Amino acid sequence: MKKDDCIFCKLANGEIPTNTIYEDNGFRVILDAAPATKGHALILPKDHYDDLYGIDADVAADAMRLAKKMAGHMTEKLGCAGFNLVQNNGACAGQTVFHFHLHLIPRYENDGAGLTWKQTDPDAEAQKALCEQLKM
Repeated sequence: MKKDDCIFCKLANGEIPTNTIYEDNGFRVILDAAPATKGHALILPKDHYDDLYGIDADVAADAMRLAKKMAGHMTEKLGCAGFNLVQNNGACAGQTVFHFHLHLIPRYENDGAGLTWKQTDPDAEAQKALCEQLKM
C-alpha cells in the first residue's frame, strides 16, 4: 500500500522521474540524487513501510536478496573495490525519509566516503550483562 504524502512512494512507483537502474513488481532501484560515491543507489519497496520495524519480514528478505543481486552487478559494472549496505531507522540513526530504503554504496580506494564510528571498549562484566539482557 502506498502513502499519498510519501516522496519515496512516489519515486518507487514512477510518479516522479528517477534514474532507475532496476525495477520489478515489488521494488525500484534508483541512483541516489546526492550520492556518497559513484553508483550510490537506493532500493525502494513500492509499498510503504516507515522503517525496519514496520516492514513485512518477507519484503525485508526480498530487499536483502535484491541487494545481493545488485551489489554483484554493480561491482562488475563499476569495478569498485568494496560495497556498503546501509539502512537507517529513526532520526537519531540518520533516517531522514521515513520510507524503508536500503542504500547500495559502491566503495573505491581513497573515495573519502565515511561510514565509520568510534569504537568503544566496554568491560567484560558490562558485556556479559548486556548479553543476558539481549538473549532471545
